[in-house]
Amino acid sequence: MHQYTKKELMDLITGKLRRNFGRDVDEATTQHMFKACALVLRDIISERQMRTQDMVENTHARQVHYLSLEFLMGRSLMKNAYNLGVVEPLREAIEGLGFSASDLFEAEPDAGLGNGGLGRLAACYLDSMTTLGIPATGYSICYELGIFKQKIVDGQQVELADNWLGLGDAWLIPKMDEVEEVRFGGRIEDVWDGHGNHSIQHTGYTSVLAVPKDMEIAGFRTEHANTLRLWDAKSPTPVDMSLFSRGEYLKAVEQQAMAETISKILYPEDNHYEGKSLRLKQQYFFVSATVQSIVRKHRAQYGTLRNFHLKHVIQINDTHPTLVIPELMRILLDEEGYSWEDAWYIVTHTVAYTNHTVLAEALEHWPQQLIIDLLPRVWQIIVEISNRYQTQLTAYFHGDMSKVERMAIIWGGDVRMANLCICACYAVNGVSALHSDILKREVFHDAYVRTPDKFKNVTNGIDHRRWLSECNPKLDALIRDCTGGDRYLLYPDALRDLEKYKDDSSVLEQLDAIKQENKRAFASYIARESGIVLNTDAMFDVQVKRLHEYKRQLLNVLHIIYEYQHLKDDPNFMITPKVYLFGAKAAPGYAVAKQIIHLINSLAATVNADPVCKDKLQVVFLENYRVSLAEKLMPASELSEQISTAGKEASGTGNMKFMMNGAVTIGTLDGANVEMHEVLGDENIFLFGLKAHEVSELKTKGYKSYEYYMHNGDLRAVIDNLSRGFDDGVSYDDLTKRLLFGNGCPPDEYLLLADFDSYRNAHKRAAEAYLDRRHWNQMSLINVARSGIFAADRSIRDYARDIWNVPVRE
Repeated sequence: MHQYTKKELMDLITGKLRRNFGRDVDEATTQHMFKACALVLRDIISERQMRTQDMVENTHARQVHYLSLEFLMGRSLMKNAYNLGVVEPLREAIEGLGFSASDLFEAEPDAGLGNGGLGRLAACYLDSMTTLGIPATGYSICYELGIFKQKIVDGQQVELADNWLGLGDAWLIPKMDEVEEVRFGGRIEDVWDGHGNHSIQHTGYTSVLAVPKDMEIAGFRTEHANTLRLWDAKSPTPVDMSLFSRGEYLKAVEQQAMAETISKILYPEDNHYEGKSLRLKQQYFFVSATVQSIVRKHRAQYGTLRNFHLKHVIQINDTHPTLVIPELMRILLDEEGYSWEDAWYIVTHTVAYTNHTVLAEALEHWPQQLIIDLLPRVWQIIVEISNRYQTQLTAYFHGDMSKVERMAIIWGGDVRMANLCICACYAVNGVSALHSDILKREVFHDAYVRTPDKFKNVTNGIDHRRWLSECNPKLDALIRDCTGGDRYLLYPDALRDLEKYKDDSSVLEQLDAIKQENKRAFASYIARESGIVLNTDAMFDVQVKRLHEYKRQLLNVLHIIYEYQHLKDDPNFMITPKVYLFGAKAAPGYAVAKQIIHLINSLAATVNADPVCKDKLQVVFLENYRVSLAEKLMPASELSEQISTAGKEASGTGNMKFMMNGAVTIGTLDGANVEMHEVLGDENIFLFGLKAHEVSELKTKGYKSYEYYMHNGDLRAVIDNLSRGFDDGVSYDDLTKRLLFGNGCPPDEYLLLADFDSYRNAHKRAAEAYLDRRHWNQMSLINVARSGIFAADRSIRDYARDIWNVPVRE
């Protein structure tokens, strides 16, 4: 591979400034400079991608198509420079042209095309697929506005538009010659010719154009490159000239505006008909464009779709892309003229499904009338799939309609997307050992009994190059020194070699010094951004993740209230000073989650203003948590809060990022925490709480949260304090009622009160362990050394071997 020099990159950047922006270096702004650098790297990756594409066509390699409604890419300039091996020459070139490299890297907005773990996982997997040499393409929507920017005003979340494309579009290559047409609404008519041949005629529909905008993906130390294809929605009729001529300007562009709404925003609110309709349009828009694109290229190369399933795997990331199943059937039936049996064989040997949740509300189902109205031909195909499947189920279960009902695709006026996946996909995988076990034992038990070989497990993983080497360079340097090089970057199991130094005082002291330096660097960043001064002598206790009740940020808050109450009674209560750091976005329509954010800020304001807490207890809510903020926070974190109710978190990936950066976990045996515990042992993790089966048993017996409140004086004092509120005068009595009596849900649905005592004791153990610096650093080192199993490269190797049947880089 060509090694670029500082001078080469300076010349390339200068050329881009002149040709693309009409600027010499001394006239260029930071924005011009960023785009010029991005375009230079994009050109390098694009050349590699074209060579990769030629190789795939020439070798007839099987391709993986990864469909996800989210790709939380974060920033790309540093990541691409890292993977291309040009970080240092690029820094030098930028500085040589009179700009600050660090300021330029910071200027890039996050590509926030995702909401949390699902989208970040997709981004990590795309990096690993590319690094491991798998011919792969990611597909999603080119959202004009990504996940919202969060502003905290008077303690409450306010959502602001996140227009990332201003600079982010430098990475995108529009492919106007590969535009696809997607059809909504209209009528379906059966047509028979004179020879008795049947065909389908779709009339009266509305067309939307899907314009592909490709983001090229560089692999690490490889010439292989892949693509993330983002579909942008456009109207085929931008302006109605007759209306425009009559002065009806808004009406003249109405069709254009309605079409472009599809790619306007990530996850529009769906608590009203229009929102549901838009979400369904988004899902069909991106899968229809994707399947048409894959089919068009395949047909051009092979002249037939008979071998489609041999050359392509379509992996759907959660249920959002499920409509790919009937859409591929539609193309095979209506456009290719295949029989139902032939089309079904191809589909059921092409599509695989990753489940990411056991929460009933997250297993998507759509009102059938909505599908009838928006997607009339797809509806007909779903009905046929459903009828055939239900006949099979009725026979298999000997007419036991209770089992048929649970597995049915269409039932009670709803279309159940997860059941459609179970029916049609050749593989169904969970994302941690516990999660996959729950799918088989509970969520999809009857389907598992019927087709056990279909069910797999692939535990999630993270891009360890980004989340360790790139974001924590000092730890990376220590690992290289101890393990004899950077082999771990391609073979993450090599991190195990670090464990040989767990009794080496010098290495443990270096590890501690790196953590302290990272804490100071993060504190400096927060001070610059918000004016908040963090106590870097305290333990950094961190909970950052999407705000949801099952993730139990509220349990963390209850424990902080307990500590605060006891600290006021006894100034020596806190044996270990703590800074509690929260970061979370709540879905705009999720009122309880937004109230918990308000609560965290109310508590923080009270605690941080109380002199008794000075240098002992601090609470900080980090505004607008995002990938680029996480990259600064993870290296500085010391205690990782992974405290979801056992059996509710499918896997988690934040837990892995913390572990890889040497934070010690306090957590339940939930999701991938179970496998972390298996590799760490009891002595290197702080476990607490009910196990998944104990949660089920307690709920079956009849969980009475009020009894925990009545019989535990400390807990009662905490809950009463929650009702009263804090210095800002805001009462959280409705949260208290939700915990004790329920409010449209079971009381304390996620068992915070049942786990409170155990959680408090785990915190006490962690605080005591932190005082023994040698022991704590040993725990930290062991966490890093045993984290290699949670690299995305391992996950992708598992997919390639067990589900996709494609070769990978050795």
